Amino acid sequence: MNIRVIHDPEPGLYIVATPIGNLGDLSERARRVLEQADLIACEDSRVTGGLLHHLGFKRPLIRYDDHARASDRERLISAALQGPVALVSDAGTPLISDPGYKLVREARAAGVAIHSVPGPSAVIVALTLAGLPTDRFYFHGFLPNKAGARDREIAALAAIPATLVFYESAKRLAACLAALHAGLGNREAAVVREISKKFEETRTGTLAELAESYAEAAPRGEIVIVVGPPLEDGVEADEDEVEAALKLALAAMPPGKAAGEVAKRFGLDRKALYARIMAERDG
Repeated sequence: MNIRVIHDPEPGLYIVATPIGNLGDLSERARRVLEQADLIACEDSRVTGGLLHHLGFKRPLIRYDDHARASDRERLISAALQGPVALVSDAGTPLISDPGYKLVREARAAGVAIHSVPGPSAVIVALTLAGLPTDRFYFHGFLPNKAGARDREIAALAAIPATLVFYESAKRLAACLAALHAGLGNREAAVVREISKKFEETRTGTLAELAESYAEAAPRGEIVIVVGPPLEDGVEADEDEVEAALKLALAAMPPGKAAGEVAKRFGLDRKALYARIMAERDG
């Protein structure tokens, strides 16, 4: 096994993963880079400032979030050509549902060396806790707030032959689980919250069971939803699930495509589904 010795960071842009709950998860290499960075680009200077205070040192901070301008990137690229510059998010691995890809792309084009300092990621941790297939997974991030747009996106995801991973807020969790149940069928799923914190919890079950369990009171904390892949071939589809899937698909696409997507998902005959759609419309 080859082990690379940690050296002082050279000029370049360092993508640094920070703890998502337990401060003990910060790696020695990440601490070294942050401590010696000429500049740290962060989403919220209060959050990153608090992390640095815990670590016992201060560094110059610059705000870099979804509203960052081209001039902000130019400043960071110029600094990274001269010395080490770190990019962090409020928690977890930068660029995963966080800003940063434009900076990485433009920095590389300018000749800046790009380094990643790996560490915590809520997506990966949730997958390890869920007990669902991980050979193929699709990370979608947050679904839209509005029900119509959310349902259309869910319908488009239904046929993906992989485990699906979503971020969600606590107050929207029950509605999101109900929508996933309607759009994907009663798949196995897991709700993972407060990862690596004192009240970490992983709750598993079907989407219907999880939607019901969170219907009365929203939980606290940050949420990751993991949903198992579509039904395997040979598994009989529930008629109510097929009907719900057809309605959602028809809201987002024409009848022919809707029939094809639902047929693929449930292992049904596309022509029969199309005929069913047209018959219901004529009736």
